[in-house]
Amino acid sequence: QVQLVESGGGLVQAGDSLRLSCAGSGRTFSDYSISWFRQAPGKEREFAAGISRSGATIYYVDSVKGRFTISRDNAKNTVYLQMNSLKLEDTAVYYCAAPYPFRSDILTTSSEYNHWGQGTQVTVSS
Repeated sequence: QVQLVESGGGLVQAGDSLRLSCAGSGRTFSDYSISWFRQAPGKEREFAAGISRSGATIYYVDSVKGRFTISRDNAKNTVYLQMNSLKLEDTAVYYCAAPYPFRSDILTTSSEYNHWGQGTQVTVSS
């Protein structure tokens, strides 16, 4: 099992940047692909970005392409989500998640993930 803890959320203005961190503990962190999901009030949880175990494969939802960058440092057991040019519609609770270990693909459906952090709130104001 891997345990995940997010940090870095906050209140920012539109156009600002934030960097979220997802720290892992427990089982070997590099055994897991990691993804960021987000959930806005009254909406379904949606996939935002994912990174493979080695970091060689990355996938973004269209709405964040060109603005968000996901990366990982397996030596520090941490995945990052750099968010630039934030928009009002980026306001959500952001969760990092991991599926079963040793998967080579990046899954985009939340039901396929069985390890979740507690979430960190990102609020973008005008």
